[in-house]
Amino acid sequence: MSFIQPEFDSSVLVRSADAEVVGGAPTTVRLLADSSATGGALSTQRITLTDGANGAAPHHHNQSAEMFYVLDGAAEFLAGERIVTAGKGDLVVVPPRMAHAFAAVPGCDADLLIVITPGVERFEYFRHLRRIALGELSRESLLEVQERYDNHFLASEVWDKRR
Repeated sequence: MSFIQPEFDSSVLVRSADAEVVGGAPTTVRLLADSSATGGALSTQRITLTDGANGAAPHHHNQSAEMFYVLDGAAEFLAGERIVTAGKGDLVVVPPRMAHAFAAVPGCDADLLIVITPGVERFEYFRHLRRIALGELSRESLLEVQERYDNHFLASEVWDKRR
């Protein structure tokens, strides 16, 4: 096991009012700290999903673990071949290379703090997703940037049956 030694000179403080907001209901993403701000230690965002909204399709990261902390509401998570439900105050962590996805539980909203470690530059990925939602880019364009963002999409029969 190796330890990542982050290299940044001072603490990182992101005020709520200063966070860039990408999208809006049913999926709102607040960009908090990208890898470049934390010396590669982590990337973090806050995602708010309304009534049963999907957050992310099944995917995995080759290099990073992903942590989901439920700030409020309830969310369903694909973790490998299992579906788990987590509520306010619950924590879900998936290791590198494990298939995962998330969504608000039908009939519920979900407010999630998401941390990826070690960090990957992710802000532009979320901006890319927004351009897809606006019809400016195709969904297929994500295949061209999978390596850059260490976000590799995959099929999941378990998730498809649930959602």
